[in-house]
Amino acid sequence: MTVKKKRFEVPHTYVLLLVMVLICALLALVVPAGAYETAKDVATGRTIKVPGTFQYLEGSSAMNFFDVMKEFVFGMESSSDIIFFIFILGGAFTIVQDTGAMAGGIHALVRRYGKRQDLILILFIFIFSIFGGTIGMAEEVIVFVPLVVMLCRQFKLDRMVALAVCMIGARVGFTTGLINPFTVGVAQGLSGLPMYSGLAYRLIWYALILVVTCWYILRYAHKIQKDPTSSIMYGVDVEEDADSGEEVELTGRRIAVLVLFFATMAFMVYGVFRYGWYMEEIATIFLIMGILAGIIGGLGANGTAKSFVRGAKDMTYAALMVGIAKAILLVLQDGGIIDTIIYLCAGALEHLPKMIAVWGMYIFQLVLNFFIPSGSGQAAATMPIMAPLADMLGITRQTAVLCFHYGDGFTNLVVPTLGSLMGAVAVSKVPFDRYLKWVAPLCAVWCLIGLVSVTGAVLINYGPF
Repeated sequence: MTVKKKRFEVPHTYVLLLVMVLICALLALVVPAGAYETAKDVATGRTIKVPGTFQYLEGSSAMNFFDVMKEFVFGMESSSDIIFFIFILGGAFTIVQDTGAMAGGIHALVRRYGKRQDLILILFIFIFSIFGGTIGMAEEVIVFVPLVVMLCRQFKLDRMVALAVCMIGARVGFTTGLINPFTVGVAQGLSGLPMYSGLAYRLIWYALILVVTCWYILRYAHKIQKDPTSSIMYGVDVEEDADSGEEVELTGRRIAVLVLFFATMAFMVYGVFRYGWYMEEIATIFLIMGILAGIIGGLGANGTAKSFVRGAKDMTYAALMVGIAKAILLVLQDGGIIDTIIYLCAGALEHLPKMIAVWGMYIFQLVLNFFIPSGSGQAAATMPIMAPLADMLGITRQTAVLCFHYGDGFTNLVVPTLGSLMGAVAVSKVPFDRYLKWVAPLCAVWCLIGLVSVTGAVLINYGPF
């Protein structure tokens, strides 16, 4: 009798995240705890680390197993804004979907512009990149993922394309800086540079990364259209919405729902630009939109409520994943080792030649992003230390800022501690391990481009203007 060998099964995403949490807890056993003194920066109003004040802390930074497991609960609590945002988004979007308005609108779009698929995808990528580079679009991109998933299905494309167009498109602008207030704006303020200075140099690299990203996404899209088995989603069991393939008529009610939906999108962008809206405000307007869409679309009170509950239920996996991923960051923070890592790396860079040092600063920021995924948080933690270090090394502070926002942005494509990434991946229903496999080559190319860019910045003595 022959025994069949069991094929290797990729661990569930939750299992992978649990393993990462345990690895970080073990790291706290090896790295001694330490801390910088903090102070409020007058120019930006942010709490920053004071250079030259680092001290090792007495006692062990190790955490027992019970404390480590508690971090999952604390992760849910501290990520509650994103978690409830995802639940409300799922419910509201399902209401709109159940009215038939979205299917009718997408069928009409494909019927008119279906032969210009590449142009539509490039346009979407470009628009998201502008949002990422101007308002720092991150969590907000989650709103658009279900819509682009539906569009890609009509083009016979998979969910990976939809995720890439939305999330990676926004990251193109976010990463390359442009006038992103949460990365370049904060970092330049902390470094004593004119706000948004040096834009011309950043625009060159933005254009290059945008072109490379569009090529990478379109190449994949053409490949899976020719051979669906080459899709990264091939073999993944995803419950899709029923779609008979029949044209959905755009009735007066459905047109009204579409007008309401896109008016809400426009209002959201205006609110973010004008009033600095974030999760709570955006979730609120989508909740109102969902209720109104149900009434206008003819679902009735009970039908609207049922659609909302079903949509929120479908988002449970996505919402929980954000909280679980946050536990990784909390273990590192409570272990007290983040400041130690910053101190040791800054000390090592101090004794290197100028060009080697700038490469080291860049790589340091790439790695540190795993520990501090917040752009403004990473700027506050590192720029008060890296800016004076750049002066000592004969590197311009503008170059130090470049190293920071590239380092913060590029690895945002892969770090599981970033709530906006985990939320977008989960809402798209692309398994995280498959997403990593797809995005890893693109991330590597971005990192290489960044290395060339910071090298050029040293050679031309990249300054404020």
